[in-house]
Amino acid sequence: MSLYRDTAVVLRVQKLGEADRIITLLTRRYGKIRAVAKGVRRTTSRFGARVEPFSHVDVQLYTGRTLDVITQVQTVDAFGAHIVDDYQRYTTACAVLETVDRLAAEEGEPVLRLYLLAVGALRALSGRERDPSQVLDAFLLRAMSFAGWAPALLECARCGARGPHSAFNVPSGGAVCPQCRPAASVRPSAQTLPLMAALLHGDWDQVDRADAVARREASGLIAAHLQWHMERQLRSLPLVERSAPALVRERAASGRALPVADPDADHRQNE
Repeated sequence: MSLYRDTAVVLRVQKLGEADRIITLLTRRYGKIRAVAKGVRRTTSRFGARVEPFSHVDVQLYTGRTLDVITQVQTVDAFGAHIVDDYQRYTTACAVLETVDRLAAEEGEPVLRLYLLAVGALRALSGRERDPSQVLDAFLLRAMSFAGWAPALLECARCGARGPHSAFNVPSGGAVCPQCRPAASVRPSAQTLPLMAALLHGDWDQVDRADAVARREASGLIAAHLQWHMERQLRSLPLVERSAPALVRERAASGRALPVADPDADHRQNE
């Protein structure tokens, strides 16, 4: 029996048999790992609640023949407690975890930067100091940088000419100059590409100054760029409620009531 220990983020869980679960973890030193948590679905389980998605844990495992087995779990950060009761933050956190799961394709390969990005995004969502859409967009841009897919924002993606440029083309890799611009390029507002650069580099003062149009366009371009390179759609991304802050202001100004979301319904749809 080979025991090892590491800190990890719980990415997802699957039922196994009558009382067990398969837990997918992103660990600090060993990358993505799938392990069995025995008996966690029983009410008498010692650590069932500690291995739920969004949890940041210190976990001990031993190496099994096909799947490793979790023997001890201690909570490092209970991010889920401050995420699951807010629909927008919950769906945003789901998109973060799904992106991490897709990018960490090979099990057992260390991905320290991706692990740190995931912990940072969950901590920001749990802390509730920033708009969830901003947290998600910053995370996705940095995750794409980790994967080698970062869009060109300050120079032409094709010829490298310094910008700013007014057009963006996802298949070309980002901003494009007038000479390289393909026919299907989009022309975002003047603030959009600088906003994306600010999100990538953590310039939050500039992010806070961006208007609603630039934020909406940036979110759309980031999502399109990510899914183009992944060659598949993230299932959780369409569920993210991007327009909540603007909707709150609009409804408040007009005196109309806000709609009541049903997080359980969307959770059932995800399943």
